[in-house]
Amino acid sequence: MPLLSLLLLALLPAAGLRAQVLKPRLRQVINPPVRKEKFQLYLLIGQSNMAGRGAVEAQDTVPNRHVLRLNPAGQWEIAKDPIHFDKTVAGVGPGLTFGRLMAAPDTSLTIGLIPCAVGGSGIDAWTPGAYFEGTKTHPYDDALARAKTALQAGTLAGIIWHQGETDSTPEKSASYQSKLQALIGRLRADLQAPSVPFVAGQLPAYQINKPRADGQAQVNESAVRLNEAVAGLAKQVAQYGYVTAEGTTDIGDHTHFNAVSARLMGQRYAVAMKQLQLKPKRKK
Repeated sequence: MPLLSLLLLALLPAAGLRAQVLKPRLRQVINPPVRKEKFQLYLLIGQSNMAGRGAVEAQDTVPNRHVLRLNPAGQWEIAKDPIHFDKTVAGVGPGLTFGRLMAAPDTSLTIGLIPCAVGGSGIDAWTPGAYFEGTKTHPYDDALARAKTALQAGTLAGIIWHQGETDSTPEKSASYQSKLQALIGRLRADLQAPSVPFVAGQLPAYQINKPRADGQAQVNESAVRLNEAVAGLAKQVAQYGYVTAEGTTDIGDHTHFNAVSARLMGQRYAVAMKQLQLKPKRKK
């Protein structure tokens, strides 16, 4: 599609770098743009596939002064993978590619990424006051606090959400759509951004067709139902879009995107976000 082709041009300088597993030892803290309207912020939320578990390579640490991330201390720094810090295994997720592509069309803008995903967290952990034992954090409350810190310097331009692995069970998937819709409404209200674009991601095929103990494939109908819920909200929620995970590959655990697939998801999030931003805003 034309929009995707245009955005992908932004990644060409990094594409030829030799792949190597590494994580940046140095992080450069810098001041954000003085004008808030020139500093567009994106909230990155969900669980481990938003946080990223792909192996970090050289192309994932190339600095771009137009793409910043809010670090754990609440400071702005030049974004490099890992963007997230939920667990020590954090690696390549969709966030950095998404940020680079959102920054590409207009060099007068700076993109600020607000990483808040929490590996293993179910959607119930994304409610006010909810405590997640897996990381001993409060996912929703922490994300809201970090977003408000970021908003002191910039303007909220969008939210991307990738979550659902934890909720792809019969009992949880049945109520997933209503809970996601409630989360979108709650975030928009709490951040005083009633029409901010929100893009969600679907689960990949390897989450749907999981091998049993005997090695035979077994269809997880709950994952299918969850994907249907994510897609169905497009007809119910304004300024909402979703991306598929078709053609993605895992790291060998039938759970997490590898680095190539995580970057592909970042590309899809950027295209979907751009499309929403071009639409006339309406409340629903």
